[in-house]
Amino acid sequence: MLDEQLKLMHERLGFIAALDQSGGSTPKALANYGVYDNAYTNDEEMFTLVHEMRTRIVSSPVFTSEHILGAILFENTMDRKVGKLHTADYLWKEKQIIPFLKIDKGLAPEQNGVQMMKDMPELDTLLEKAVKRNIFGTKMRSVIKAANEEGIQAIVKQQFEIAKKVIAYKMVPIIEPEVDIHMDDKALAEDILLKYLNEELNQLDPADKVIFKLTIPSKRNLYAELMKDERVVRVVALSGGYSRKLANRLLGKNKGLIASFSRALLEGLHADQTEEEFNQVLAKSIKDIYKASIK
Repeated sequence: MLDEQLKLMHERLGFIAALDQSGGSTPKALANYGVYDNAYTNDEEMFTLVHEMRTRIVSSPVFTSEHILGAILFENTMDRKVGKLHTADYLWKEKQIIPFLKIDKGLAPEQNGVQMMKDMPELDTLLEKAVKRNIFGTKMRSVIKAANEEGIQAIVKQQFEIAKKVIAYKMVPIIEPEVDIHMDDKALAEDILLKYLNEELNQLDPADKVIFKLTIPSKRNLYAELMKDERVVRVVALSGGYSRKLANRLLGKNKGLIASFSRALLEGLHADQTEEEFNQVLAKSIKDIYKASIK
């Protein structure tokens, strides 16, 4: 299965749907969907509601492999079912969409202009479970908020340390050092980031495979050379707070860069919509993101 999925991820047109809101970001995702905090009294009820939202999305007739390559899940979503199948199995067996798992535990306080990932003491246990749940790859996010060379070097080193552990479990890691779109020196930070990404990438074995999830760069096609490396399966872009319209426009200027949008994908969806209305909004979102991803 891994070889087939790896080939599809590398060659097929489409984008990755990010459905991995977790912990602190879940209430905001639900509120944007029209489900407010008075609708639940504890985390279990909250996660049940967000799983219902995600189930509605992935089971929609417009959510298909024609436009979508993969979907990133939160651990709680991985553990639940869509119909009779666990979510990852539903995505692959019913939709031919490749499942990924968010594995980070959130961000540490800012230091040297960056927010590293918090420690992951139970990472091996989570990766073992991911393998059993037929997860293809993982995703972990950290954030760059200043063009601080020391901080950026540290963030990239941490990302690759975790990536190597994921590779040891025969999964493909998505390395996500997000660059804050509101930075005055964003372009400089991206130049520094690229330098250290290449430095760490060159230390991997030629057989190792990674995916990069990066902020849409200020310099057009900045990551074009990165895409040519045999160890890089894909380079995907996060929407980073841009509206879907602006994110798609910026994405379309970067050849080979495909989307991995979360908020921008879900924009306009609402709990009170009829199935027809919901599917129409989702279909437009998917098609717009897909078009920007194949330019």
